[in-house]
Amino acid sequence: MKIWDAPTRIYHWLQAVLFTAMCVTGFLQEGPHLTIGLVLAALLVWRILWGLVGSKTSRFLHFVKSPRSAVNYLLGKEEHDGVGHNPAGGLMVIIMLSLLVFQCFIGMAQAGYFDDYISDESWLYDIDLLAALHLYGAYLLMGLVGVHLAAIAIYSAKGKSLVKAMITGRQSQLQPTSLFFRSNKRAGAILLGIGGFLTYFVSG
Repeated sequence: MKIWDAPTRIYHWLQAVLFTAMCVTGFLQEGPHLTIGLVLAALLVWRILWGLVGSKTSRFLHFVKSPRSAVNYLLGKEEHDGVGHNPAGGLMVIIMLSLLVFQCFIGMAQAGYFDDYISDESWLYDIDLLAALHLYGAYLLMGLVGVHLAAIAIYSAKGKSLVKAMITGRQSQLQPTSLFFRSNKRAGAILLGIGGFLTYFVSG
């Protein structure tokens, strides 16, 4: 049964590759760290918009539950019989997206992209503060990635391959469910628009 559309899967794997590349270039302090960050920023905006107007399982309204629901799921007090992200997985998506947006924002502030829009006394001019936030943000994100990978391993041990589903977009052993999928062309048009705007912003 198909549960993930192509845009969501493409974003997922590009995010993984770009985040890894950012960690490597950031800690080595060499390579196209800023360029990679800008590409990731564009993809983040794309994913957020797709979470509003995209396919059913990609939409935040479909998988975002309360923190209490996520805790109950982890404690075995609440079942997840639907398709897509379970309550804990949905919460992890929101946390990681939020932290990645913050990380990209801080990185762009360090690069001076907001200098024309903020006062000289803004905290966004505090280079030491920005550097500390960017560093600790990276550590926090790496920790969350570790939790994510551990969860994947646990599910794999239980016979549920989340990786395969995110590659093929399909998952077996599910009850038939009414889903809708939006056009890949719509996703492509949104991404092109975001890329064009970001290119204009950083080059202006």
